[in-house]
Amino acid sequence: MANQSHTASTKRGRPGYEREELLSICVRAFNEYGYEATSMGVLADALGITKSAIYHHVKSKEEILEYALNRALVSLEEVFDAAESLEDSNPAEAVEFVTRQTVYALVEQFDNVTLLLRLRGNSQVETEALERRRELTNRLSALVKTAQEAKEIRQDISDRTIARLIFGMINSLATWYRPERGENVEKLADAVVQMAFDGMADSTATSTTAR
Repeated sequence: MANQSHTASTKRGRPGYEREELLSICVRAFNEYGYEATSMGVLADALGITKSAIYHHVKSKEEILEYALNRALVSLEEVFDAAESLEDSNPAEAVEFVTRQTVYALVEQFDNVTLLLRLRGNSQVETEALERRRELTNRLSALVKTAQEAKEIRQDISDRTIARLIFGMINSLATWYRPERGENVEKLADAVVQMAFDGMADSTATSTTAR
């Protein structure tokens, strides 16, 4: 009986979470149940606190969404900012840099990026986030085009198609990669880069098409 009283008292009391921790748990709930289907009541259950305690930290569910999307997008945008300011590198190296560092950014902001990738554009916050995401594709397309013009990567596929294929491969990590398994992120990034730049050809075999 005493334990039940303590549990109820804890749930009714002031929130025991730092804001960042609370937001992270909420984002994981969004990914598990879907943003639209996740009510403040569901978040309260996930946190083990009352809905009013959540409002101690945030004004609305949408504020949590905006926080998560901004964290994801800033992390990805910083990759491009760094690539565009690289010195003593050729265009193909800039594309490789973005490919590799985007893998790291996705893993570092895994829950936030996963939420970003599931957006449907049902609100102003979502629409604005999707526009920023499209701009990332534009920036990668521009880097690819520069590398194509320098004849450093293949020119028979459009820059936008290459950009979308690269992002498509990286974004697929959100569906199967599990950070808690402790997989080596560096090896994962290497694999993505190798697939993007070398494809599935066996480097130890002689290509039959070259004969």
